[in-house]
Amino acid sequence: MTVARITEISSTSKKSFDDAVENGVKRATKTLKNVTGAWVADQEVAVSKGKITEYKVRLKVTFILED
Repeated sequence: MTVARITEISSTSKKSFDDAVENGVKRATKTLKNVTGAWVADQEVAVSKGKITEYKVRLKVTFILED
């Protein structure tokens, strides 16, 4: 029997949403074992003086629990 858990994290990037997702997954795999997937639950941008200054994503990361 396989049991999975889902945890929520947020990640940011000054470049793009894609980069924020990659940063989040890369960081999650340093702490969580058996990561099998992630999906973007939400995304937003920070704006200063009419320009985007930061991209932020909220990820739901799935990982398999060990026996």
